Amino acid sequence: MTARLVDIAAQAGVSEATVSRVLNGKPGVAAATRESVLAALDMLGFERPTRLRQRSSAGLIGLITPELDNPIFPALAQVIAQALTRQGYTPVLATQTPGGSTEDELTEMLVDRGVSGIIFVSGLHADTTADMERYEVLRGKGVPFVLVNGFSPKVQAPFVSTDDRAAARLAVTHLTSLGHTRIGLAVGPKRFVPVLRKIEGFQIGMRERLGMSPADSEQLIEHSLYTLEGGQAAAGTLIGRGCTAIVCASDMMALGAVRAARERNLHVPRDVSVVGYDDSPLIAFTDPPLTTIRQPVQAMGQASVRTLLEEIGGTPAPHSEFLFMPELVVRDSTASGRPEQRSV
Repeated sequence: MTARLVDIAAQAGVSEATVSRVLNGKPGVAAATRESVLAALDMLGFERPTRLRQRSSAGLIGLITPELDNPIFPALAQVIAQALTRQGYTPVLATQTPGGSTEDELTEMLVDRGVSGIIFVSGLHADTTADMERYEVLRGKGVPFVLVNGFSPKVQAPFVSTDDRAAARLAVTHLTSLGHTRIGLAVGPKRFVPVLRKIEGFQIGMRERLGMSPADSEQLIEHSLYTLEGGQAAAGTLIGRGCTAIVCASDMMALGAVRAARERNLHVPRDVSVVGYDDSPLIAFTDPPLTTIRQPVQAMGQASVRTLLEEIGGTPAPHSEFLFMPELVVRDSTASGRPEQRSV
């Protein structure tokens, strides 16, 4: 039970003593805190004590995310789950895995369970090649939904996104201020909206800061997978093209870029500077601590829940995109370009 208390307390963001009071039905715990502890029980797969099972719920809310290998997705899921719980709803997490259930299958499962609404995180709405009719079919069934990180003008729904254009420009501005002129961009597949927006922001930044044409900066862009291995492969190619600094589309890719530099006996940041994206949990403790672009996870998660509950309550928010500004977090993976680097 001690191990369980530690896990539940960490998930709910409270002390073990508070968890114990909730599980034992003791007074002196705020309703919102109590609901957070019960939600943590549910999310971790622990069985609620009998006395706590009959609590009424305002309803179920589905949350569909990509696989949880990227730490930013569980971080966002936790914010959303806690916000839903505070409003009396029970979150139902449905995770896509390679070879597992598709987004459409997970959506059908949630609808069959009678969810009051669904939040999609980095789903097919972010894929420019996907058929957006699936979301209109869902709307036709009377199920409200909100779409996070991705946009399509074909879908009439609220969107909540990080401003990816601004994120890439922030990274370029930081690196050029350090003296780098040969800056590469490692991103995911080109069909995804966040990728297209990062490319646009990167090229605008390179033109504004270095006078580089889109045709020239295109040669400094490499597409790969959103994984450590994908970042390693993309960074290896960019280093081979003479890049002294690399902007990555995720922190996991950035860790791969650090590995690629070290494979070539290059030091980060003395020889190659690396910028990540997300500011995932624990990324401040990597070697070196990673300079990155922070997604405002807390604000975005809360906005997603607030917007969905407005849809459910019959006072829908505008069917447009709410853009949240990212933040540059400077740590130890970026440094001034050496004179010989700047002349490359």
